[in-house]
Amino acid sequence: MSDQHYSGLSSAEVAAKVAAGQKNTPPPALTKTVGQIVVSNVFNLFNFINLVLGLLVFTTGSYKNLLFLLIAFLNSLIGIIQEVRSKRQVDKMALLSQAHSRVVRNGKTVEIPSEQLVLDDVIQLTLGDQIPVDGVILATKELEVDESQITGESNPINKPNGASVISGSFVVGGHAVMQATKVGDDTFVNSLTAKAKTTSRKKSVLLDLINKIIRILTVIIIPLGLALFTSRILRGVSWNDAILGTVAAMIGMIPEGLVLLSSVTLAVSAYRLARRKVLVRDLASIETLARVDTLCLDKTGTITSGELKFDRLEQLATGTTTATIAPLLGSVLREVGDTNATAMALQKEFTQANQVASRIIPFSSARKWSGAQLADGKNYVLGAPQFVLQMSSNESNQVHELATQGLRVLAFATAETMTETSLSKTKLIAFVILSDVIRSDAPETLRYFANQGVTLRLISGDDPTTVASIASRVGVTQADQYVDMSTVKTPNYPKLVAHNRVFGRVKPEQKEQLIRAMQQAGKTVAMTGDGVNDILALKQADCGIAMATGNESTKSIADFVLINSNFSAMVNVLKEGRRVINNIDNIASLYLIKTMFSVILSVIFLFLARNYPFQPIQLTPINSLMVGVPSFFLAMAPEFHPIRNRFVSGIIAIAIPSALCVVVDVLLLGGLDPFLGLSAPSIASLNVLVTGFVCWQAMLLISRPWNRYKLMVVSISITLFLAVFIFLGPLFSLTGLNNWVALLVGAVMILLINPMFLLLQRVVNWSWQRLTIWRSALKK
Repeated sequence: MSDQHYSGLSSAEVAAKVAAGQKNTPPPALTKTVGQIVVSNVFNLFNFINLVLGLLVFTTGSYKNLLFLLIAFLNSLIGIIQEVRSKRQVDKMALLSQAHSRVVRNGKTVEIPSEQLVLDDVIQLTLGDQIPVDGVILATKELEVDESQITGESNPINKPNGASVISGSFVVGGHAVMQATKVGDDTFVNSLTAKAKTTSRKKSVLLDLINKIIRILTVIIIPLGLALFTSRILRGVSWNDAILGTVAAMIGMIPEGLVLLSSVTLAVSAYRLARRKVLVRDLASIETLARVDTLCLDKTGTITSGELKFDRLEQLATGTTTATIAPLLGSVLREVGDTNATAMALQKEFTQANQVASRIIPFSSARKWSGAQLADGKNYVLGAPQFVLQMSSNESNQVHELATQGLRVLAFATAETMTETSLSKTKLIAFVILSDVIRSDAPETLRYFANQGVTLRLISGDDPTTVASIASRVGVTQADQYVDMSTVKTPNYPKLVAHNRVFGRVKPEQKEQLIRAMQQAGKTVAMTGDGVNDILALKQADCGIAMATGNESTKSIADFVLINSNFSAMVNVLKEGRRVINNIDNIASLYLIKTMFSVILSVIFLFLARNYPFQPIQLTPINSLMVGVPSFFLAMAPEFHPIRNRFVSGIIAIAIPSALCVVVDVLLLGGLDPFLGLSAPSIASLNVLVTGFVCWQAMLLISRPWNRYKLMVVSISITLFLAVFIFLGPLFSLTGLNNWVALLVGAVMILLINPMFLLLQRVVNWSWQRLTIWRSALKK
C-alpha cells in the first residue's frame, strides 16, 4: 500500500468544496475577541451611570470632583489588560492542542490543521493517529482501530479495505489510506456534539449572587438618586451642592469594583492555569469545580494512559525459565513486526532476539493471534488464550481470575501445525501478563480529592470487573460496589447511583443519565473523559474536564482541557477555584459597606435639610485605598481551604454592622456640630477619616487568618490613607483637622469604632435570627 497511487484532490477541487460548504468544522473560539473584551469592559451600565454623573459634575465647575471618572477608567483599563493577557495565554494553549492531519493533495502528502479537511480528502493514517472525520478505508496493511472513545470497549477492531471508520477512534496497529465521506456537522462526533449542546448547565453560584445584587442596586440607584436630588432642591440646597451630594451618594452605591474584581480574579486564574498547561474554556467553571462534591472518571485515557506494559510471565512450561523464554518471544515479536499496542508494549520488554523466521502470520482481530516459524523449526504462537489453547478448567479459571484483576492475558505457545486459519496441538510455554498503564499522578490526585471530601465514581464502557480492579488499584474506596450496565434492562438511575461506585459497559446515553441522577440527588458533579462516548456526560456535568489526547469535539464540549493530559493539574484547578471563591466571599463585604451606608444615608437625607455629608472627591481615598486597591491584592492571597460560603454571613457579620457604624458616626458628628463649633470642612473631613477607619477594621476582619502578606497589605493601606490627609488633604477637600478639638474628636470617634461595631453586630445577628425564625414559621 502506498500513497503514490492516490493523487488526492487538486487545489481547485478543494476550493470548490470549501465554497460548497463541504468542509470540516473549525473548533469554536475559546475566548472573546479583543474587541468584545473592550466592549464588555467599557460599555456597561455602571460606566454609563458614571458618565452621566460626570457630565452633571462638570456643570458645577468643580472639576476635581471628576476624579471618580479617572478611577472608573482605570478600573475598565485594568479589566481589559487582565482579560487580554489571559486571552493570549489561553489562545496560545489552544494553538498547541490543535489537531493536524496528513492528506494527499495535488499528488503530494501535506500536513494541514484538521479543520481544513474537505469531503473526499484522501487521508493517511498511521499508528497513534486519531481519525479526524468519518470515512472509508481505501487501502490498508493490518489496520486496527481502537473505538473505545465511542463504545468504551478497549479491544482493537480490524478494518479491512472498504470498511467504515468513525471520527474519534484511534489507530492502534498498522496503517492505511482513507477517504473522507462525512465532514463538519455530518460526522458522528459532531452529531453527538450538537446533541450535547442542547443540554442545560448550572450557572456560577458566586457570579449569580453578585449579579443579583447588581440587579437590585440598578433598580435602587437611579430612583433614589433622583429623589435625593429633588429633596435637596426643595429644601433650599444650592444647585451645585445638590448635584455634588447626589453624585457622591450614587457613586457610593455602585459596587463596580466588585464586578471588576470578580472578572479580573477569574481571568488571572485562567492565566495561571494556562501557564500550568490547563486550558480554561469557561471562567465560571473555575468556581464550579471548587464546589464539586462528586468526581466521575472515565477509565481509558483518564486514569489509565491507554498504553499497556508487560507485567510478568506465569504458568511456565516444565524445563523453561524466563531467561530461556525471553529470546524466543523476542524473536517472534521482531519477526512478525506487529505495530498494535500489545506488540509495542512487549517489544519494549523483550529486546533480545536470536532467531530469524522462515514464515510469519501477522496478528489479526479475526484470529486473535500471530505466529512465526523460527530457525529451530518450531511454530510459535502468541495470542488470546481462548483462541490459541484448548484450556483446562484450571487454566480457564486462572485466566478469568487474572482478567478480573484488570490484567490482559496472552498465551505464548508452540503449535504442531500453523496455518492462517487454524492451529493444531498447541502447548503452552507461558502466560504473558500485561497491565494497563495507570497515569503516575492518578493515585495521588484521587487521594487528594478524596481527602477533600469529594466522592469518586468510575463510569466506563469497559468490563466492570476490569474497571473495578483499576479503581481499587488507584485507591477508590468501595470499588467492589460495581454494576454491569449492559445487564440492566430498565435502569433505575437514582437507585443505581445510590448503591454503586463503579459502572461498567456504559453507553454514552447512560453516562449522561447517571450524572443527571447524581445532580438530582443534590450533588455537584465533575466528569473527566477523553472519548466521543464521554461528550454527553461532559456536557451534562456541572464541570467537564477533557484530556488533550481526546477527540477535538470532546475538548470543545469540556470546561477544562488538560493540555499535557496531566491528571494532577486538576488539583491546581481546584485550588484556583477555592482561592477565587474564598477571597471574593470575604472581600464582597468590603465593597458592600460603601453601598449600604450610601443607600441608608441617601434615604435619611431625603428628610434632612442639610447637605449630603460627602462630596465625590472625598470618597476617592476610601474607594481606592480602603477598598479597591487592597481588595485586589487580598484577592490574590492563597486561600485554598474548603469553601465556607461566607458571602451572606460576611454581609451579616461585617458589612451591615460596619455600614451602620458609618451611618451612626456621620449622624453623630452632624448632631454634635453646633456644640463642637467645628467648621463644615472639618466635619466633612472627620466623616471621611472615621469612615476610612471603619473600612480598615472591616479589612482586618475579612483578612483573618492573618499572615505576613495580608498584614502588609492592610498596613500599607492605612498608611497611604493617613498620608492623603497629611500631604494631599486640599486636593481631596480634606481640610480643617489642624486644631486640637477636631483631632480629639477624631481620635475619640476612631476609638469608639470597635465597641460600636460589636454592639451593632449583636443587634444585627439577633435581628437576623428573629427574621429567620419568623420566615420558617410562615413557611409552616
